[in-house]
Formats: sequence, C-alpha cells, structure tokens
Amino acid sequence: MHIDNLIDMANRIGQFFQAMPDAAEATQGIAEHLRKFWTPTMRRELLAHLEATQAPTLLPIVREALTQHRLLLG
Repeated sequence: MHIDNLIDMANRIGQFFQAMPDAAEATQGIAEHLRKFWTPTMRRELLAHLEATQAPTLLPIVREALTQHRLLLG
C-alpha cells in the first residue's frame, strides 16, 4: 500500500482518538486499533517510514502512539 494512504488512514484513526481526555488512553487506543485491524505489512511500512523520515505529515498523537507502543505494533 502506498505510504500516503497509510498516513491518511492513521491520521483518521488519530483524529478519532485525540478527542479522548486522557492522552495515554488515546495513544494506547491508536496502537490497539492498528494492531487489531492493520496487517503486519501495513504496520511495518508505517513504522519504517516513521524511522526514515520522522513522518512529518502524521498527526503528533499518531507519531507518539507509534513511538510509545512500537513493541505492540512490531
């Protein structure tokens, strides 16, 4: 899948969860969603893009979720 599509989908997930009052719960929710509903290949591609470029177009909450919960996603 093209990385721009993955970023767009991840940002939409992030938009949903960023409305939560507890930031830790929100980042956990994003990571759980990605683990449950994305294929391992999709997660690896997004994580590799984050490592390579810092993924400037990702929402900060999504970037934080990927960084904090990398082991859950890997």
